[in-house]
Amino acid sequence: MVGAAVGSVAGAVVEIRLYETKTRVADGVGGWRAWGIDPGEFSHSLMRVSERIVRGGRYSPSQPAAIIARAYYELLENKTHILGSSTACVVVLQGDAGHLYSANIGDSGFVVVRDGLVVHRSQEQQHYFNTPFQLSLPPPGTNAQVLSDRPESAETLEFPVKEGDVLMVATDGVFDNLPDSAIVREMVKVQGSTDLLLLQQAANSIAHKARTLAFDEDYMSPFARNARENGINAIGGKPDDITVVLATITV
Repeated sequence: MVGAAVGSVAGAVVEIRLYETKTRVADGVGGWRAWGIDPGEFSHSLMRVSERIVRGGRYSPSQPAAIIARAYYELLENKTHILGSSTACVVVLQGDAGHLYSANIGDSGFVVVRDGLVVHRSQEQQHYFNTPFQLSLPPPGTNAQVLSDRPESAETLEFPVKEGDVLMVATDGVFDNLPDSAIVREMVKVQGSTDLLLLQQAANSIAHKARTLAFDEDYMSPFARNARENGINAIGGKPDDITVVLATITV
């Protein structure tokens, strides 16, 4: 399992153990820059705490939402507040059972590709267009002004996986700029492969293609299509921070 990132807001943590693989991505909400707050600090902190929970074995593979919740509430109770908002996606593969468990808040997410087709995917959570569900730690006295969802609102999924399936976990900077067809073309190149170099090349390719199209003002991106469906006459990509984690599944 390998990852690629472009930008400073998104964070990713990956750990591999025998029979279990945990993958997590978080994407800080960029609007905090207007408050003088680094939008990446909260997302990185959320993932660091998640990593510590996983490394300590204090979680159930079938309950990835609990990882998000424990990490969030630990940050909430911390005496030194880390301010900001973030989406989050946690995926746990239980290899001996051949099952994948996921929890997703917001518009980061994952896809599973098998034989050139998307067979499983997360569904983004939006309050309204371009306003995803998000975990927040606002400055004191601003709670009423800041959108904040509970970690218990995470969408959870469980489904079987097969040998050779390819998993991608990514932030919305990928999904807003690349259609499924472009993502699948890269993922099928590594189907069944355990070559880390090949996986890294595919992850890099997805990230950099998304980044290039994000700045193409004449490109009808998935984000622009969604905008038009919501009555906004938009065209072009969506500049954003991008994180990609790519894995092939062996069970």
